[in-house]
Amino acid sequence: MQQKYFFIYLLKITLINSEAILPHLPGLIRTSSKPTIAYSPSIINTNMKKFIIIACISIFAIGCSNQPASKDSTGAASPASDSSADKIDYAYLPEGHQPDYWDRGDQKKVALVLKSLKAFENGNVEECLVPFADSVAWSFDGFDAKISKDTLRAMLKDAWNHMSSVKIRMNDYEAVISKDKKEEFVTLWYKQITTDKKGKTDSIACVDDLKIENGKITVLDEKSRKYPVKK
Repeated sequence: MQQKYFFIYLLKITLINSEAILPHLPGLIRTSSKPTIAYSPSIINTNMKKFIIIACISIFAIGCSNQPASKDSTGAASPASDSSADKIDYAYLPEGHQPDYWDRGDQKKVALVLKSLKAFENGNVEECLVPFADSVAWSFDGFDAKISKDTLRAMLKDAWNHMSSVKIRMNDYEAVISKDKKEEFVTLWYKQITTDKKGKTDSIACVDDLKIENGKITVLDEKSRKYPVKK
């Protein structure tokens, strides 16, 4: 930056001096008593132009070399690569894998799971079971077992025998896949409102984790809690 200002200053001085001296040079040359090379204003002007061009090129080159850091499309300066993840001190570590193990998964897997849940909401157990594998590891409060698809069918039909309606209010969902591409899950967060045959209504907050293998649901892990009764 200092070099840039120096060249600008030098250019200004040169232009000022050239304006002051050039008109008097012919007379100074004629009155000189010593042999000298004859200089004309046109020659001096040509040399001055060359110097000015060189000075301008130098200023331009210095200006380019002093450009600020590149910015992205929003105008913010591009940050340096962030390696802070390597420095995170986790109070707990997952038992089965390293931290930062998951990437965003395939949204088609989300659609697959949602379609199954929608079928259950509508009381269509057979359609609900379409994406499930022949055996399923199913767990919920007080239950944890690997069962056949036929057993799952019987349990879902029995649940519907005690209900008159089910309503689902979806909060969110997410698909994730492990970095080694060996595990894939879909998680749902929703509110389930059930009304039994006697007209009693319960509202339950649900979080479902479903493992997808070869396009089929092999694990259904349900966590739920009842909402407090309104007074």
